[in-house]
Amino acid sequence: MIEVKIDSEYIKLDQFLKLADVASTGGHAKFLILEGLVKLNGEIEIRRGKKIRPGDIIEVEGSKIKVV
Repeated sequence: MIEVKIDSEYIKLDQFLKLADVASTGGHAKFLILEGLVKLNGEIEIRRGKKIRPGDIIEVEGSKIKVV
């Protein structure tokens, strides 16, 4: 599992995917989210603006990323 540190209370899901180098652009992040390819804490998440906080676990294409 990869760990990615954020420096604020939360970050939006689409921004987090770019920060974690899962998505190369905002459009790519939007595509991944809207296609149902992103899970947040085990549940498919389709809201780009969902607030991601430390302790959350994001799954994309078989990779797990923990927010710290």
